[in-house]
Amino acid sequence: MRLNLRPRTQPEVNLTSLIDVVLLLLIFFMVSTSFVKQSQITINLPEADNSAPVEETPGQIDIMISETGIYMVNGQELINSRPETIRNALQKVSNGDHSLPLSISADANARHQDVVTAMGVAGRLGFARISIATVNEPDGEQPGFD
Repeated sequence: MRLNLRPRTQPEVNLTSLIDVVLLLLIFFMVSTSFVKQSQITINLPEADNSAPVEETPGQIDIMISETGIYMVNGQELINSRPETIRNALQKVSNGDHSLPLSISADANARHQDVVTAMGVAGRLGFARISIATVNEPDGEQPGFD
């Protein structure tokens, strides 16, 4: 018996559907990325001028009061404890800028009146950001009431 042998045909891969999917993905990514825009801000930076040095104002004003009632403004001891002297020292240190923060720190044994005097002078000058600094006990003990 004689068999007819047919020539074998090579399998074909239909790429039409694959090309359609790739083109659809390409169109999708092109459309979705066109909405992303990076914003740019143009900034004109100032240039330094070396003509005259500018006097810097301090970032904060510190008033320290010792146990004996001696006032120090930013580390400079005042000649007396009169309110006029404190006012003049604060005006000199602040250069008229009363928006600077002011910190008052006093010794634990200082009179309460000295602290109130410093707060009153600062308030009358227009300082609104006044804080009172406190110091914790050095050995970690909290003072108690007996």
